[in-house]
Amino acid sequence: MTDDINAFVPGTHVHIAGTPNGPLSGLTFAAKDLFDVAGHPTGGGNPDWAACYPVPECHAWAVQTLLDAGAALIGKTITDEVSLSILGENPFYGTPLNPAAPDRVPGGSSSGSAAAVAAGLADTALGTDTGGSVRVPASFCGLYGIRPTHGRLDLSGMLPQAPSSDTTGWFARDAETFARVSAVMLGEQLPAALPQHLLMATDAFGFAGEAVHTALSPLLSKLANLIGHTRDETLAPMGLSVWGRAQRALQPHEAWLTFKDWIDTCNPRLAFNVVRGLIAGSMMPEADRQWAALMRQEARARMTYLLPPGTIMAIPTTPFPALKRELPLAEQNPLRERILCLCAHGGLTGVPQVSIPGATVDGAPIGLSILGGHGTDATLVAVARALAQT
Repeated sequence: MTDDINAFVPGTHVHIAGTPNGPLSGLTFAAKDLFDVAGHPTGGGNPDWAACYPVPECHAWAVQTLLDAGAALIGKTITDEVSLSILGENPFYGTPLNPAAPDRVPGGSSSGSAAAVAAGLADTALGTDTGGSVRVPASFCGLYGIRPTHGRLDLSGMLPQAPSSDTTGWFARDAETFARVSAVMLGEQLPAALPQHLLMATDAFGFAGEAVHTALSPLLSKLANLIGHTRDETLAPMGLSVWGRAQRALQPHEAWLTFKDWIDTCNPRLAFNVVRGLIAGSMMPEADRQWAALMRQEARARMTYLLPPGTIMAIPTTPFPALKRELPLAEQNPLRERILCLCAHGGLTGVPQVSIPGATVDGAPIGLSILGGHGTDATLVAVARALAQT
């Protein structure tokens, strides 16, 4: 395999055949370099991580599940350092190319996995999503992507970041492959019956702006025709920025707790933005974390109210398409904050979300997302497949 897009971890070669005659036989997959693959180091996007930890002796649950289903593992993909970014840029291994928009970032931290699938190097790929790391690259690279219900999947063998928000996710270029892989990973067949009610999150579409809303309107119209009953609703009555602030109080502090012993023992090399986030997490006031924990309870209650059985919600996956590559930090940071605001509900509430491709702004992809109540992952995948067939 030729990696012309810098999707795979340099200097490594991984190829493991899947179990013959499985439901995913004939498919290939890649694994973000946060997932253990027996006999190969887990690098975490930072050379000092692999140097400080032993080579794993068994596969991560997600890797083993796909192998058991017949898919063949073809490599480990580049990730933002220990998953602590959202744009897909890595100072040590380089930034994977976004095949759908080569002058723009691929989105992170599952950047290599998204790039590999978008380029056709793999049929599907494993990523992780804590604060948006599957949803954002899915939107930026024009892919199907899923953040499953928090706590639903076994995360053993996956390098953690913030456990109260961490999930395993995956990508695909087409709806049928996405459905096949999702049925295996979720351990259930997709339902035949679709939801009867669709909510349009007016605050989320307003936050994204007119260009995104206009670009997504044809997909929204198809979705509305597919589901039937549609009404406008507010996702976060107190403000998407308030939900974003709560997630930025909880997630960085948990990340600091996850990585502080590594930092103390190994004194690793880290990019400025990563260091800044970890320092902020280490200094997060207890009062802010207590407030954020209460806001998480309110956000979860709001989702329970909005998403009873038979109801899904539509939002833009990201507030804009992928940023240009190598923007100065001063230009990146406010845009990064907007992305995190629109993704904060995932970590706060744990509801499943599927990003659906099919729209562009200024020639670059932008995703439409559907959200459902806890445990409705397969239903969301079924809607995405049905939408592709209309």
